[in-house]
Amino acid sequence: MNALLEIEDLNVTFNTRHGAVTALDSVSLHVNAGETLGVVGESGCGKSITALSVMGLIPSPPGRIAGGSIRLNGEELTTASPARMRAIRGAEAAMIFQEPMTSLNPVFTVGAQIAEAIMLHQKVSADQAMRDAVALLDRVGIPSPDARARDYPHQLSGGMRQRVMIAMAVSCRPKMLIADEPTTALDVTVQAQIFDLLNEIQRDFGAAIVLITHDMGAIAEMADRVAVMYAGRVIEEATADDVLDHPQHPYARGLIDCIPNIAKGDTALREIPGVVPPLHMLGAGCAFAARCAHANDRCRTEKPKLAAHGHHPAACHAVQEGRI
Repeated sequence: MNALLEIEDLNVTFNTRHGAVTALDSVSLHVNAGETLGVVGESGCGKSITALSVMGLIPSPPGRIAGGSIRLNGEELTTASPARMRAIRGAEAAMIFQEPMTSLNPVFTVGAQIAEAIMLHQKVSADQAMRDAVALLDRVGIPSPDARARDYPHQLSGGMRQRVMIAMAVSCRPKMLIADEPTTALDVTVQAQIFDLLNEIQRDFGAAIVLITHDMGAIAEMADRVAVMYAGRVIEEATADDVLDHPQHPYARGLIDCIPNIAKGDTALREIPGVVPPLHMLGAGCAFAARCAHANDRCRTEKPKLAAHGHHPAACHAVQEGRI
């Protein structure tokens, strides 16, 4: 199957007061049409930077794509002109941001904002675009869509604002939908509704979805395949079932172990000791070494490559050497 989105050896750097730091280090991912790829990891691991790179939204300066390739439906995006990227955003690839209140314009009604997105990419009148916007609000489950289209973002609940963002993202039926933690700050009932809605959108429109999250429960619910990221690198990649049932990398195992198994009476809350190191302080070895119980001298001095071992690939010397 030909991949709809192909990312190969992507490197992104940012100029900081500590000098140039690498935010993404040789990231390679692919997403097939109609598939959901879950990208999981702690805050600061590079998930959102990967998404912003695909959308051509890396702030420059201070950031820049220092190397690698991003191809959407065979078209190279890293060398695309700003005008071409504006044409791609919304029409071929769209992004749902994690906080609607910082993405929606507070001085325009939600209907007007969806209609504007439609008119940018489709040759329709303002009246038709507004009718389409109301239909989209109805499609994403917002009650009384005619009335809600005349509301401003602050007049809607968090769940309804997120539905507005989804309506805007799918307004031109893009082939690729990137959802960056789309259920942040929503209660569990609304989270389930948003995930159900994304599944419906994917089924009806045939879009591929990249789901960025730190929630392994969301991965189990939504993803076909999973890429685990840590400190700007992909450290494990496989089907969702393989990662959840047979995690290879110690970090992936730690993420799984943090989930209480209430069905078995396990209600303890566990954590992975330590924190993600600052990017400017990464050494020559594995970025997870300081937090890993299986690390040895090789782990601290040599960066492991993503290589197949056991069930699926993992970037871990201990796994590849059979020490765990």
